[in-house]
Amino acid sequence: MLGAVGVVFGDIGTSPLYALKESFIGPHPLAVDQLHIFGVLSLIFWSLMLIVTVKYVLVAMRADNRGEGGPFALLALVSRHLGASRWSGTLIVLGVLAASMFYGDAMLTPAISVLSAVEGLTVVEASLQPLVLPIAVVILVALFLIQSRGTARVGALFGPIVLVYLATLAALGVANIAAHPEIIGILNPYRAFEFFLYDTRLAFLAMGSVFLAVTGAETLYADMGHFGRKAVGLSWLTLAYPCLMLNYMGQGALLLGTPEAVENPFYLMAPEWARLPLVLIATAATIIASQAVISGAFSVTHQAIQLGFLPRLRTLHTSEKAAGQIYIPSVNWGLLVMVLVLVLGFGESTRLASAYGISVIGTMLITTLMLGFLVFKVWRWNRWLATGTIGLFMLVDGTYFASNITKIPDGGWFPLAVAAVLFTVLTTWSKGRRLMRMRLEDGGMPLPVFIKSAAASAHRVRNTAVFMSASPEGIPPALLHNLKHNQVLHERVLILTVLIEEVPYADPDKRLEAHDAGLGFYRLILHYGFMEDVNIPRDLAALNCIGGPFDMMTASFFLGRQKLVISADQPGMAVWRERLFSWMNKSSESAMEFFKIPTNRVVELGSQIQI
Repeated sequence: MLGAVGVVFGDIGTSPLYALKESFIGPHPLAVDQLHIFGVLSLIFWSLMLIVTVKYVLVAMRADNRGEGGPFALLALVSRHLGASRWSGTLIVLGVLAASMFYGDAMLTPAISVLSAVEGLTVVEASLQPLVLPIAVVILVALFLIQSRGTARVGALFGPIVLVYLATLAALGVANIAAHPEIIGILNPYRAFEFFLYDTRLAFLAMGSVFLAVTGAETLYADMGHFGRKAVGLSWLTLAYPCLMLNYMGQGALLLGTPEAVENPFYLMAPEWARLPLVLIATAATIIASQAVISGAFSVTHQAIQLGFLPRLRTLHTSEKAAGQIYIPSVNWGLLVMVLVLVLGFGESTRLASAYGISVIGTMLITTLMLGFLVFKVWRWNRWLATGTIGLFMLVDGTYFASNITKIPDGGWFPLAVAAVLFTVLTTWSKGRRLMRMRLEDGGMPLPVFIKSAAASAHRVRNTAVFMSASPEGIPPALLHNLKHNQVLHERVLILTVLIEEVPYADPDKRLEAHDAGLGFYRLILHYGFMEDVNIPRDLAALNCIGGPFDMMTASFFLGRQKLVISADQPGMAVWRERLFSWMNKSSESAMEFFKIPTNRVVELGSQIQI
């Protein structure tokens, strides 16, 4: 639970810094009076209850793929049970779209969280305003610079720091509630309905800012695998949720007595002497929230690579003990550039808040749709229960989505543009790889036919040759090219295929699958989960069913490298998508590095291909 508090709740825990403030002074200002204060806070309370507690803690977190959560894990879980059905294409599109929107969140969370925390300096001393942007930029650059060192050591501090931060939220809330105990009335849902009855249009528009209190809820589900469903659920119900609501109620109590504090109610709740320490605690919490979402971006990218939606990217492990702690340099520096563009372009958290939220609610809405497939098709709930549950989630998510759409002209276009670009990239790579595999298989032949026609007559040389094959059937092009040009075959020929299963971690006892095809030919299949790293030398070391032990130092690995030739004659993809795919293919990490194969054991054979 302590670990979950430190990692999972950093994002949603920093929402009190800006959520209530933006609800009143955001794009659609509200009067700071009792009706609006009670209405907004009641909306926040019941939104956290329905979206986080009911939807995620009680329902979505039961939809774990062998302990893992998140859009790709949910996609793999539902797809595995439904198999090849008429819904398969729809599910893949939904999963990829959810992952694309996640990256928009990964860019906006560090920007708005750190900037809103540092803006507390202006509450301490107004003359510090010019220093806000430089300090925020320095903090963010430093945060991304230390990513390569890993979070193992720093992570040990996350739990206690966020615990102190949540305790501070609760203490500030209780101190202000004592002055206006009537604020407890916000627990009555009628207060939210009263707000809508008074001014339906303004209440609907205000929901776009109220939703900022819920951002970070998706992290509970995505990070579930690190700590387990019980630890995340219990720490939310017994610690995070009560502390957050006490703070929101404290801010509301402050506004009842001092409406002008709406400029920054979070910091003005504290006595003057405590505001600078509060800035430091809040900044530490926002750094942790940013760290969690950056780590999440690495994790989602790794899953996308393994599932075939992104090319191979250089991935470094930052911990010898925790397999999930990884660092992807290209993702790290790309995120840093985009975060700095956001901070410097928008300049203040109030303007950033208009861009924030739409990608998060988009991801939540997609999660609800995928949960619908799960409860109807896989879990097979009672039809009335399933309809009522998913219908309630769709109503809440759909209303928030509609409200957030109104923020598109004020900055909401940014995460949508990011999601559109990434969706194009992910789908282009997936389709391009599928077309490339089809073109390669067109010129292939079955292994038994090859053995009969060529193996018996070719000259055999000593030692072992390993030919990598994308398909567990047929002959890899590299084998045909090697025979054509060198006119020899090794005494042992291993045709190796790496299969990524739709589970986070494959069964270690069933990692290696070997088939003897005769005449020294063996077909090998290595099974991995989409959360695992591929390490061919390590997993072939135990191979002893190929007529003798496998010796890495006497084995040669033959890898095919295809050069794409752009052609408008092929009906596969639009020319611009072919060019994008070709560029991604050139930029991807070599198979040698990705599969951890020693450089001195590799032979690459090139060929040209049109898709």
